[in-house]
Amino acid sequence: MLNQSLRKLTGLTFAALLAVAQLGFAGPAASGVDFSLRAIDGNGVSSASLRGDVVVLAFGASWLPLSREQVQGVQKLADEYAGRKVRVFWVSTDSEAPKSRNYATDDQLRAFARKHALKVTVLRDPDGTVFKQMGVDGNQLPAIVIIDRQGNIAGEPLGGLDPEGNLVQQLAGRLNALL
Repeated sequence: MLNQSLRKLTGLTFAALLAVAQLGFAGPAASGVDFSLRAIDGNGVSSASLRGDVVVLAFGASWLPLSREQVQGVQKLADEYAGRKVRVFWVSTDSEAPKSRNYATDDQLRAFARKHALKVTVLRDPDGTVFKQMGVDGNQLPAIVIIDRQGNIAGEPLGGLDPEGNLVQQLAGRLNALL
């Protein structure tokens, strides 16, 4: 009797594992990632409005020294791919909560962009919702996420920054393959 119950339990467990494994092979959702962010100019940018273009989201923070270096590479990348169906954005993770230690107003972010000659659209992700949705490790700031023309994340997010590296050269292979 115990043997029979054990066999039934083993069979049910195997069936459940098989069902879970089959679900895992379903692949990514056809709709891609879904997000909406506010730009510091007051306009919104949504993933739906970007479909058809390759998108580079460069996450950073104005208080982070590496982000100050990152924005220079981000602008060079935007300049290099201008007119080629590649949209480049710098996404600030600075808080919008005045009592936060990492607080920055839109005016402060505009001043940051001017100081560092950043002309790409600056978006805000103050609570890190989109940052996390993109699968970026919370300890990897600055970070870059590339989204293909169908709206799917293209490859692993790039976390951190090589201060000696050339962002255009680092991303050229991935971007060119998506064009």
